[in-house]
Amino acid sequence: MKYILQNLRVDIEKGADVSALAFDVARKKLDKANIKAQNINLSKKSVDARKKDDIHYVCSVIFETNAPINERSLKRVGATQLAQKKFELEFGDDQLNARPVVVGLGPCGMFSALLLAENGYRPIVLERGPSVFERKAKVNEFYKTGILDVNANIQFGAGGAGTFSDGKLVTRINDDRCSYVLERLVDFGAPKEILYNAKPHLGTDNLLGIVDRVSKRINELGGEIHYNTTVLSVNTKNGVAYSVNTNRGEIACGALILALGHSARDTYKTLIEQGYDVVAKPFSVGVRIEHLQSELDCAMYGDMAQYLPRAEYSLSKIVGERGVSSFCMCPGGEVVAAASEEGGVVTNGMSNYARDGVNANAALAVSVLPKDFGNTPMAAIQFQRDLEKAAFSAGGGNYFAPSQTVGGFMNGTLDKSFGKVLPTYMGGEKTQFVNLDKVLPGFVTEMLKVGIADFDRKIKGFGADYAVLTGVETRTSAPVRILRNENMLANGSLNIYPAGEGAGYAGGITSAAVDGIAVAAKLMAKYRPLSR
Repeated sequence: MKYILQNLRVDIEKGADVSALAFDVARKKLDKANIKAQNINLSKKSVDARKKDDIHYVCSVIFETNAPINERSLKRVGATQLAQKKFELEFGDDQLNARPVVVGLGPCGMFSALLLAENGYRPIVLERGPSVFERKAKVNEFYKTGILDVNANIQFGAGGAGTFSDGKLVTRINDDRCSYVLERLVDFGAPKEILYNAKPHLGTDNLLGIVDRVSKRINELGGEIHYNTTVLSVNTKNGVAYSVNTNRGEIACGALILALGHSARDTYKTLIEQGYDVVAKPFSVGVRIEHLQSELDCAMYGDMAQYLPRAEYSLSKIVGERGVSSFCMCPGGEVVAAASEEGGVVTNGMSNYARDGVNANAALAVSVLPKDFGNTPMAAIQFQRDLEKAAFSAGGGNYFAPSQTVGGFMNGTLDKSFGKVLPTYMGGEKTQFVNLDKVLPGFVTEMLKVGIADFDRKIKGFGADYAVLTGVETRTSAPVRILRNENMLANGSLNIYPAGEGAGYAGGITSAAVDGIAVAAKLMAKYRPLSR
C-alpha cells in the first residue's frame, strides 16, 4: 500500500541533504504512530519564506507499508492513501488513409508525436525550423552578426520557444498527465529533482539535450521529422484534411495536429483565409526587468539566502479591468533577443539549470484587452507587430533593444548610464537608452508604474532606481485561439486537431505538452495504429 504524508516542516541545515532531513522527520512521525514504513521517497519540496525569521522547507513524502493502515492511525499522522493513477489509452477502429501529420515540434507537437510514435502511428512531423543544435548555432550567429533567420531563432526550431527559456514546468492546470510529462522528461535526461521540486525547471542547457533525444526517439520508432518545412496551406474535402502544402511540396495526411506555437503568424493568416474559426483573445505585453540576483536573494531570504536555491518570484496587481504581473521569471539568467520577423525587437528570458548568472530577470506584462486592438485576430497580431517595430526603430536598428533604468522610467527621464545592474540582452552590447513611454502604449506604461511600485512594497528593492528595463516583451502567449469542439477537433473538421499554446489552449511547457498528449489520445481513440 502507498501513502502520502504532506506538510512536513523541515528546518534548514547548512550542507545537509533536504531529502535525508525530510525522511528523518517522516520516520519520527510515523514511528510515534507505530507505522512501519518502507521505501520512503520525496514527493514535494518547497521553501516557505513568508516569515523572514522562520524560513524552512515544506516537504511531502510517499511511503509504503506491507499492510493497510487503519483510519485512526492515518488521521493521527495526517497521512492519506495515495490514489493509484495510471495514464491509459484507447484505440479506435477507423482506418487512417495516410500517416498522421503533426505541425510543429515544440512541447505540444513533440509530446503528440512521441505518444503517436510509441503506439505505432508513425507520425510525420513538420517543423519550420532546424534541429535543435543547428538552431542553437543559428541563434549564436544572429547574436554575432545581427542577421536574423526568420525560421531559425528563439521562437522557431526544434523544441519551440520554450527551449530558450528557464524551462519552467510549473503549471496551474490540474491534470493527471502533468506527472506523466515530468516522468517522460526524466526518461530523456531531465534531472530527477523535477519530480518533487514545487517549482521545477529544466534550464536551456538541459532542454537542448532532451529535445535532441526525444527527436531521435520519434525517428527510431518509425516517425519522420522534416525540418525546415513550413506549412503553406491545408487541403480539405468535406471537412477532412487529406494533405498539406509546404515549401518542400505536398504531404499527405490521414489526420492533422496543429501544434503551431504562439508566433506562427503566417500560418494563422492562412487558416483565417481558409475559413477556420480563429478568434482574438486577451494577451499581455510589456518589458523585461533585471535585478542583481544576489540582492533579490537577500531581499527574499535574508540571512538564509546562502543555504537556499536562487530566489524567484511571482507577482501581480489588478486595477479595475486591467492587470500587471511578472511572467517567466528567470533566476540567474539573461534577457534574450527573441525576434522572428525582420525589423522587430522582441525580448524573452532564459537561464541554465544552475541559474548561476549575475542577474535575475522577468517579464513585467500588462493585460491587453480586445477593445485595445479592435477584437479581430489579425488586429491582435498587428498590435504585437507594431510594438516590435516601434522597439526596433527606437533602438536604432540592427536589433538593438530600447532600455531604461527603473528610476528613469518612473521619473520620465532619459538615462545617460547604467548603475549597479547591467543589461544582459545580446550580451549587454546591444541596448539603446530610450524613454520607454515613447515606445509603449500609455495604458501599458501606466500599469507598469503601478506594478513596480506595488511589487517594491512586496519585495524590498524591486523598484530600485538602478534596476533595468528592456523592451519589448510581446510573445507571452498566443493572441488568438483556433476554436475546437469537445472532441478537440477544429470546428467543421473531422480530422484536424488544433493544440497547445499556439492554438490558444496552453500557457507553458507542461500545459502545452499535456494538451499535445490529450489531442494525440483523441486521435488514437478514433483511429487504429498503422502498424497493428
